[in-house]
Amino acid sequence: QVQLVESGGGLVQAGGSLRLSCAASGRTFKTYTMGWFRQAPGKEREFVATISRSGSITYYADSVKGRLTISRDIAKNAVYLQMNSLKPEDTAVYYCAAREDGTSRYPDEYDFWGQGTQVTVSS
Repeated sequence: QVQLVESGGGLVQAGGSLRLSCAASGRTFKTYTMGWFRQAPGKEREFVATISRSGSITYYADSVKGRLTISRDIAKNAVYLQMNSLKPEDTAVYYCAAREDGTSRYPDEYDFWGQGTQVTVSS
């Protein structure tokens, strides 16, 4: 099992940047594919980005491509989401998730979730 704790959310103006972090417990962190998802009020949870076990493969939602970057540090048991050029529509609770198989865009295919961190982008 792995436990996930997100941090780094907050309030930022449009065009600004934030860096989200997800700290993972357990020695087997390197065996998990990691993903970031988000959920805005009244909307379903949606895929943001995913990264492979080695960190060599990443996929992004079209809405964030070129602005958000996912990365992982296996030595620190952490995954990050660098968020640049933020827009009001990026406002949501952001969740970190882990799965034992390959990369996936579907939240139902992830086994472990963090509690989420709020990101609010003002116009």
